[in-house]
Amino acid sequence: MADIFQEVDEDIRREQMRRLWDRFGPYVLGVAVLIVVATAGYKGWGYWQEKQAAASGDRFLAALQLSNDGKHDDALKAFEAISKDGSGGYPVLARFRAASEKALTGDRTGAVAEFDALAKDGNVSADVKAMAALRAALLSVDTASFADIQARIGNLATVGNSWRHSAREILGLAAWKGGDYVAARKYFDEIANDVDSSKELRDRAQVMLSLIATKIGPEPQPAAVSGASAPATASSNGVPATTPATAAAPATPTP
Repeated sequence: MADIFQEVDEDIRREQMRRLWDRFGPYVLGVAVLIVVATAGYKGWGYWQEKQAAASGDRFLAALQLSNDGKHDDALKAFEAISKDGSGGYPVLARFRAASEKALTGDRTGAVAEFDALAKDGNVSADVKAMAALRAALLSVDTASFADIQARIGNLATVGNSWRHSAREILGLAAWKGGDYVAARKYFDEIANDVDSSKELRDRAQVMLSLIATKIGPEPQPAAVSGASAPATASSNGVPATTPATAAAPATPTP
């Protein structure tokens, strides 16, 4: 008797499962198919991107070789093409190199404009923007005013900024060329006193500080503390000589 009830329960459960499957089975299959298709599509997209990036890398290396061979006009065209249709990080690198190629071909104005555009592009990393600003400032240091150079890279010369060493040197040179020797001394002093400055950079800063000293004299030393007594000088008989502060006053005439 118990077996009969058990068989009935199993039949009821099977019927319930069949009804559930008839109702929700197509949706389950649809979701499963979507997961498989999405996974395959993601994998395929990743593979396509990697392939495109590899192709852009090969084009970038070929453009670099053109530059190394002295074919700067051809290299410039190649870099500009990569900047327009390259993949991965190569378009940004190509823009940077295209600006450098313009500088190498004598188009300093065009190079500065390209570096300025990179420095202001919100879609590139902070490091790329900083490097572009420094390159634009360096190319402009002979022609631009100190105020213009300061507006470009003054924020990079602050304490703790990883680009401060290059920024200070460029700013110091710009101030020197503009005749602002006090500002030039400030930046080269910061380089010389920064423990993280390289030896070569400190050596160059010391050379510039020496040149600045020929223009405006040595850097003023801190003034002595007011009110400090001068050391007494011993006389020939061993009695301390009278210092200016304690020199005997003229005798008061008697009436």
